[in-house]
Amino acid sequence: MKINLVIIDKKGKETLYSGLIAHYKKIAKPFATVEVIEVFGKEIAKAHDISVQASQKSYTKALEKYMQTGINIALDPSSKEVDSYEFAKLLKDKIEINFFIGGAYGFEEDFLRKCDFAISFGKITLSHKLVKVVLLEQIFRGLTINNNHPYHK
Repeated sequence: MKINLVIIDKKGKETLYSGLIAHYKKIAKPFATVEVIEVFGKEIAKAHDISVQASQKSYTKALEKYMQTGINIALDPSSKEVDSYEFAKLLKDKIEINFFIGGAYGFEEDFLRKCDFAISFGKITLSHKLVKVVLLEQIFRGLTINNNHPYHK
């Protein structure tokens, strides 16, 4: 199984959470290959200076190319909240899954409609860097639930 986390975020040296990100990617290896893809460019930076709508459109344009294969799941705070067991069901028996974390202004409805699922981890707002860690932990937890590994208990 291949799992991609595609996030609107500036590429850079993540120091605060880099150890946790590496940890979850490593311990997930028996169950899946996990890759984190950070997407940010001049178009997104310019759009941020224009409007919320322009920003959301620039996110869609930047992320669409990662939707070519697999199941596409957007993290969206206004979508259906899932618990760890519901989340595990999304992973079960899949070959490739792409998770999308939007930019500061979230996703436009058009992008959410293109995804197979849109889910929420709750109504709280988390930084992009922190939600990346939370998502990685939930991916590992879901994989262990599906493989009857004791981690999730």
